[in-house]
Amino acid sequence: MPEADLRNHSVGRAGYPDRDGKVTLDASIMDEHGNCGAVAAIEHIAHPISVARRVMEKTPHVLLVGDGALQFAIEQGFPKEELLTPESEKAWHEWLKTANYKPVVNGEVKSYEAARDGVRGDARNHDTIGMLALDAQGNLSGACTTSGMAWKLHGRVGDSPIVGAGLYVDNEVGAATSTGVGEEVIRNCGSFLVVELMRQGHSPQDACREAVTRIIKRKPSAMKDIQVGFLAINKRGEVGAWAIQKGFSYAVCDAGRKDALIPAQSTY
Repeated sequence: MPEADLRNHSVGRAGYPDRDGKVTLDASIMDEHGNCGAVAAIEHIAHPISVARRVMEKTPHVLLVGDGALQFAIEQGFPKEELLTPESEKAWHEWLKTANYKPVVNGEVKSYEAARDGVRGDARNHDTIGMLALDAQGNLSGACTTSGMAWKLHGRVGDSPIVGAGLYVDNEVGAATSTGVGEEVIRNCGSFLVVELMRQGHSPQDACREAVTRIIKRKPSAMKDIQVGFLAINKRGEVGAWAIQKGFSYAVCDAGRKDALIPAQSTY
């Protein structure tokens, strides 16, 4: 549903384009068995998360990119569409007046969604819809989808379609997803790190906080220039989140509550 939402400018069909005016989308999905699928820099397909699932279920591969991902999607019956909406095109032309590329911390609202004992979060600007779910049998899964940073270089791929960076699921331990500046998440294998910290005994929140701390230690300027946030759930259904900057929140939906919005703690 968020991929189809024309008000959402960093996911799906209404995502802001790259600096060449092309809308390119990324997505990944992972199940309790470690099966995963992803697409990156795919154009003309409104629902990249559905294509990522087909990659997982119909191919021996994990990641398809660019023209190959588009070819596969069309072969699977997905309609080829023009994704650059009039509103996004107008914003792109406005950006071209200065052509200044600088990610803005907490600029535009995003959301994350999940099922029972899952997680949904709101973050801002250049962000991702990251979903984590724990079902009635205790099995974990996750997914994320994004149009990436607005005005990026054509061909830029963030963390969202990279298993272990933007998303990771280990059914013995827990699952994690991320939001914010994907380059920093990739450099730290962020979601994999969060899950491994939970394996070592950290709570989901402490694991997210430690992953954020490592990013800041490696790149101190991150504490004022960028936003990165992590969201995690463990095998027991405990949920946690942590971000560099204030302004990131998530929501929990389970048998007892629906979409209860919770502000994530932050380092700054």
